[in-house]
Amino acid sequence: MTNDEPIPAATLVVWNDRPHGPEILVVERSAKMAFAAGAIVFPGGRVDPSDRKIAAAYGQPGEAAKVTAIRETVEETGVAAAIIGVENERIGLELQQALHEGANFADLLVRQGLRLDLDSLTAFARWMPAFKQPRKFDTLFYLASAPPGEWRPHPQEGECVAAEWASPSALLERIDRGEASAIFPTKRNLERLAQHGRLEAVLADARNHSIETIIPWVEDIDGAPHVRIPEGRGYPVISEPLATAFRA
Repeated sequence: MTNDEPIPAATLVVWNDRPHGPEILVVERSAKMAFAAGAIVFPGGRVDPSDRKIAAAYGQPGEAAKVTAIRETVEETGVAAAIIGVENERIGLELQQALHEGANFADLLVRQGLRLDLDSLTAFARWMPAFKQPRKFDTLFYLASAPPGEWRPHPQEGECVAAEWASPSALLERIDRGEASAIFPTKRNLERLAQHGRLEAVLADARNHSIETIIPWVEDIDGAPHVRIPEGRGYPVISEPLATAFRA
């Protein structure tokens, strides 16, 4: 892969239907990270060769990004979404610790008698910002229901300084007040998620819109450069001034 080629990646929006309203799982990246330093993001990361092997072993060789989304969520938060057989938070933390120590994800699943539920992930969006960033990622966004029970997120040391459940609207309010930072794709997806109150509605949104890759572009609007995305893709906000597009 050359420096100009995008890095395949995946991220997971873990949705929790609470009595008081929805919450999603997010992490705050360390300020020392090369990409999205200090920003609130959904758990995720690059697709590893081992993820491709797992997907092939499940008879779904084209779904390596789903494996990535599940694995990265465990690594970054300890929350075991879309893993069949995980009965409680303790097992999630054991998986997280073992992955941090370098264990192979496939071997861990076999030893624990667990199985990935790849079919429970629904593709929500695909983004590939093409601006001159240190790294360019081609990222698939997936939706999944939170595992049953109470799960307290545990941030991955070194990569994340915090992990939490919060409503999309509350996160947007914090970003608007300057209490949190987020990159352009995260803000747009939080706005899209905030339109819905239940997982069923978000899944319907995902099914009703294309996941053709979104590549933002710069366009002058009222004499000022803005970052734009296409209309008709489910996003209530499709432009933002360039000056604030990459950090709120």
